[in-house]
Amino acid sequence: MSHYVLTVTCPAARGIVAAISGCLARLGANITDSSQFDDVRTGRFFMRVSFVSEEGAGLEALQAAFGAVADGFGMDWAIHPGEAKMKVVLMVSRFGHCLNDLLYRWRIGALPIDIVAVISNHLDYQKLVVNHDIPFHHIRVTKDTKAEAEARQMAIVRETGAELIVLARYMQVLSDDMCREMSGRIINIHHSFLPSFKGANPYKQAFERGVKLIGATSHYVTADLDEGPIIEQDTVRITHAQSPEDYVSLGRDVEAAVLARAIHAHIHRRVFLNGNKTVVFPASPGSYASERMG
Repeated sequence: MSHYVLTVTCPAARGIVAAISGCLARLGANITDSSQFDDVRTGRFFMRVSFVSEEGAGLEALQAAFGAVADGFGMDWAIHPGEAKMKVVLMVSRFGHCLNDLLYRWRIGALPIDIVAVISNHLDYQKLVVNHDIPFHHIRVTKDTKAEAEARQMAIVRETGAELIVLARYMQVLSDDMCREMSGRIINIHHSFLPSFKGANPYKQAFERGVKLIGATSHYVTADLDEGPIIEQDTVRITHAQSPEDYVSLGRDVEAAVLARAIHAHIHRRVFLNGNKTVVFPASPGSYASERMG
């Protein structure tokens, strides 16, 4: 039996769920997990269905049969092989906590992705990446070479067939052109103090203001800096007794965890763009173990 994931977005209408489940049943498929959301404000319908093809229907046969159902509802849809690991490019500058965390999760199988390259504008993590048998690309970025650098970065993305770029604390602003070309396929992480504490040393600024919560936000990258659709967020509490160094340490921990959860949701097709927001379906208790190991 082969495992597949069906994703559907379309205008809300009566009978969508029945049409989808009926089609899959006729194809000899057994649904193992299903999530749906009908947004009454936008009139959009979102659905993710995990299923196994018990009678041996392959991907092309499934796509051909489902096409007629999709056309009837104006669906934006896709069927993805469940076993396939998404190809990912990681980009990093000089803060390595997120990179180290992702490499560890990848190595133990907790984050089932295929890391096809790591790109950095510095050489700090070259040895670490090469020791993991992952191609490392040093692409220096200056104001005068930014366009050339992005062209080289995108060439790597195309050559590797990467479906996702992860900015694991990559401290360069991407161009509008790159954001448009990779819309919905670049994930970023940053602290959640914005817009209160911008610029250098946000944790020091937060300490001086007596902030009691440190948070992190992971979102899709758009041309609007740090304002893309949010995928995942979390916070950790702070007390008056903690130092600026504690703020930084706790902030790095929550950033790494939030980024990993956002990537996990994306690679398992559980995130749907909904205008300036996202619809994020949680992994069900029965499906998480299989998702974890790919």
